[in-house]
Amino acid sequence: MILNHLWGIYAHPKEEWHSIDERHESYFYALSHICLIALIPAVMGYYSAAQLGWSIGVGDVIRLTHESALMMSIAMYFGLIAGVVALAILAHELAKAFDSNPTYTQSLELAAYTATPLFMVGFAAFYPVLWFIMAVGLVGLSYSVYLLYSGVPIMMHIPEEKGFIYSSSVVTCGLVLLVILMVTTVMLWSAGIGPVYTH
Repeated sequence: MILNHLWGIYAHPKEEWHSIDERHESYFYALSHICLIALIPAVMGYYSAAQLGWSIGVGDVIRLTHESALMMSIAMYFGLIAGVVALAILAHELAKAFDSNPTYTQSLELAAYTATPLFMVGFAAFYPVLWFIMAVGLVGLSYSVYLLYSGVPIMMHIPEEKGFIYSSSVVTCGLVLLVILMVTTVMLWSAGIGPVYTH
């Protein structure tokens, strides 16, 4: 089953990392996990933007047209998948500087399961209030960072003392990818490919 590690990374993360490392499913298996989990923020983003509407604290609730919300959700879906795959490639290349030679499957598994709590934050869109989403997002981000730091020594076979520096480097790469994604979004909006609000 594609999601068979999902409960384990929350209930007993270190043991689950060992289980993932021992079994090493295929590259397609890890990619399928990303594709499935990325549906959560994309679908919830569409539903909350088109049906529920967003509240940013003051003023009217903001809603997008169905077409605009759908376009934004599709773009988010493929952006999230591309981001995780890019992070996996960067993690793979960085590992060589730490005397580790992981396979692309190992790197993708690390990126996929590390990103899972962030993607699960999508469920918070059932209550689309900005402060709530930010609070839940912070919890998801914190747990993703914890998973990365705990998973690196196990998955990449890097000693813990080097693993901390390696993990910090991967987090930095993740932040750079996030900035690139945000800049790309702003550029697209400036070019007229942005959200369309209902009146």
